[in-house]
Formats: sequence, C-alpha cells, structure tokens
Amino acid sequence: MAVREILKYPDPRLRVKAKRVREVDASVQRLVDDLVDTMRAANGVGLAATQVGVPLRVAVVEPRDGQVIVLINPEIVKTSGQRRVEEACLSIPGYWGELTRSEAVVVRALDRNGREFRLKASGLLAQALEHEIDHLNGILYIDRLDRPEDLHQVEAEPEEAAT
Repeated sequence: MAVREILKYPDPRLRVKAKRVREVDASVQRLVDDLVDTMRAANGVGLAATQVGVPLRVAVVEPRDGQVIVLINPEIVKTSGQRRVEEACLSIPGYWGELTRSEAVVVRALDRNGREFRLKASGLLAQALEHEIDHLNGILYIDRLDRPEDLHQVEAEPEEAAT
C-alpha cells in the first residue's frame, strides 16, 4: 500500500477515458489499496485511478460512514431527479463549483473480489459516484458547470496571529 501522487488539472492524463479491467488480479488489488491510502491522505471522499495516472476503470468512494466502496468497471445504469450541489476535486485544488447532479443513481460494478453488484444511492453518495465515474470517462466537474461564474476560488483561512 502506498500514497500516490494525485494528478492536477490541466494534466492531459485526467482527460483519458479509462480501459475496462479484464481480470481482478493482485495488481488491481494493490491499486485499490493505493487509491484508498491516497484518498485518505488527501482527505477526499473518492478517488479514481485516472487521478493517479492509471488508465483503468477503478475507483473508490468513502462517504462519511467510513465504509469504503470499491468500484471496478462501474457503470451508471439509472439516474433520477436533479439537484444543485457544491463540488470540489482533489485534482483541481483551490476551487469548487456549483453544478447539477442526479438526486439518485443506480450503479453496476465489480467489487474488489471481482463479484458484480448493484448500488442504489442518493444525496452525497450519488454525487460522489457520478463524480468518480466521470473521472473514468475523462470528464471533470468543471466540464459540467453551467457558466464560468459557477466556479469559485476557495478563500484562504485567515492565519492566526502569532503570540
């Protein structure tokens, strides 16, 4: 297990459409472990393999409940509703955007052992799933902004005065 470097926009590797995993083998297992370590080290909610320069359809999501969801070859098979959300990305530090995401999604994927599963999700988890699957398709959240004004720079926290 290792913490990998997260690619930063505008690195062209973030625009690559990832290839399907043919076999869930030891190298894919190591990649999953590295993605989890890297995501946690960066205080993220999710991370796609393309964000660490690996063009494979592998992503991890860890919503607030602390349970890691491993997604291999994920596909969104159903969406419903829409909602406006605030979103940021480990590959675009210092910015956040306002965009529209689905209220709920159904995702089909393989787990870390290569078994197929379906996941129904709403709210933040649905948003995270859409965000990570977008990465695997070479899409960044900034591509989904309605207008340039919907991208905002994170304001720096004022430094405490030294005493």
